[in-house]
Amino acid sequence: MDRQSILILVICFILLLLWPHLVNQIFPPKPVAAPTNQTAALVLTNVLDTNLTGQVQSAQSATGGVQAQISMPSSPMVGWTKPTAPEELLTLETPDARYTFTSHGGGIKYVELPKYPEIVAKSRRRQLEAESSGTSNRVVTLNHGAPIPAMALLGGQLLSDSTPYKLSRTTNGVRAEKEIAAGIKIVKEFWPNTNGLLASAVTISNTGTTPVPIPPTELVFGTATPMDPYDPGQALKVEWYDGRATYSADQAWFANRSFMGCLPGTPRSEYISPGESNVVWASVQNQFFAMAVIPSDVAPKVLARPIDLPAPTPQERANDSRLIARPTGYQSALLYAAQILQPGEKLERRFELYAGPKEYNTLVRYGNNLDLIMGFSGFFGWIARLLLVSMNGLHALGLSYGASIIAITVIIKILFWPLTQASTRSMKRMQMLQPQMKAIQEKYKDDPKKMNMKLMEFMKENKVSPLGGCLPILLQIPVFFGLYQMLRSAIELRGARFLWAADLSQPDTIAVVFGIPINPLPLIMGATQLWQARLTPPSPGVDPVQQKMMQYMPLIFVLMLYNFSAGLALYWTVQNLLSILQMRLT
Repeated sequence: MDRQSILILVICFILLLLWPHLVNQIFPPKPVAAPTNQTAALVLTNVLDTNLTGQVQSAQSATGGVQAQISMPSSPMVGWTKPTAPEELLTLETPDARYTFTSHGGGIKYVELPKYPEIVAKSRRRQLEAESSGTSNRVVTLNHGAPIPAMALLGGQLLSDSTPYKLSRTTNGVRAEKEIAAGIKIVKEFWPNTNGLLASAVTISNTGTTPVPIPPTELVFGTATPMDPYDPGQALKVEWYDGRATYSADQAWFANRSFMGCLPGTPRSEYISPGESNVVWASVQNQFFAMAVIPSDVAPKVLARPIDLPAPTPQERANDSRLIARPTGYQSALLYAAQILQPGEKLERRFELYAGPKEYNTLVRYGNNLDLIMGFSGFFGWIARLLLVSMNGLHALGLSYGASIIAITVIIKILFWPLTQASTRSMKRMQMLQPQMKAIQEKYKDDPKKMNMKLMEFMKENKVSPLGGCLPILLQIPVFFGLYQMLRSAIELRGARFLWAADLSQPDTIAVVFGIPINPLPLIMGATQLWQARLTPPSPGVDPVQQKMMQYMPLIFVLMLYNFSAGLALYWTVQNLLSILQMRLT
């Protein structure tokens, strides 16, 4: 390959590397229009309330006063009126989390996880910056900056009033209550459950003497928020489980870009789960942490909307340009149908809440397949679980997580050693038999069918196969994708150091030059792949130009893995070095 071709490949590689940044500059993301402003929402909820009031009379005459349920619109529009009274806060601590409750909405304002620092120092310089800005002692906070607390009730003018809740402590938990119009009383109770989850009961009672229509209700169970001020939110998503499979909506779904995500599209402003009464659990999550709600009875639907979170001040941005200028979250709720509450009747719903790390051993013991939050689903899910258990087992023996990844790579290589060795020998024999195969091709060039038959007979006699070189690679692809699934959500790797990499769950960036991060491990991986490609025997019958291009294919892998976690690049690098060693030995 001449210098001009190499230069073109290098330029294409740099353009592909910078493509996401170029797209965002040329086609900046369109702001998502809110589903409705507060005024429009209240107008609509007034209409709903009026319609429901009319239906109360017809329901009473048809049922003789028995409770009636009214069909639920696909997406009720509700307004949130923040109370003007001073906010009252109350905390509840468990061994793993600290819950802060607010009188504005009578729910969980945020959840702090004392065992997990908000920022993992990537270097000594980053640590000093965190200390100088006062962020070094912050811990991971879920629902951080969300305008509406978790477990808040929204729905119509009746439930979205501005009356604050009264907070009080109970024997082992927290109680929030308030009375609103038409004799409706709302009571929410929270207490630590015996299994480590937070239990909750939400009760709506009619203490009056006339039936009261309860409009379509959103019970907000949390907002997916970034892990820290530097998190761009690419891993944020809303997920739910229907007893058979999980479904989700993430940044890509809401952005709705076209042409494989490269061109801007019309952003989606709302996600509503399909089906009816099939929500076993629902969660909001970022890369390593999640808030999940498990209703005692399956919930009807899940609703999610993108919202703007508090942005850093201009001064904060001036001090640190890496802060995300427009952080976004996904406010999510369980959606319940409208209902008529008879005098003296009460509506009670019970839930269990989880707020913490996406840690497999913790989630699996809660049942309901809550461990699917880890993303271990599909064909490669069982491989990801096996690799995670193996990595944690090796770490329990005293190895660091980096050394555990290397050990897993060596074990996988040993398991595949015989197959890879046979493949390499087969490729070598194919190379040696190339002259005879070319002679057969030349002899029967006018009869392709007979030529292929003679070639197959010749390879069978010499015990070689054209697929011998591909089989080991094909068998290792599931391992690679399983490892990718495991590494992208394994909380164990967050902050795990190895050599110069300060965090194996993130790229091993050591510097940024002209806006381009310098990540040594993917570059070393690419170099070892180029070395391996030059040692690999050429495939018979392949055009020399194509063969030359194949030797530079590792550049594509460098591009794909450049901004992936250092743990994945470490695995691939060690895998390449072991393959080179095996080629030499073979």
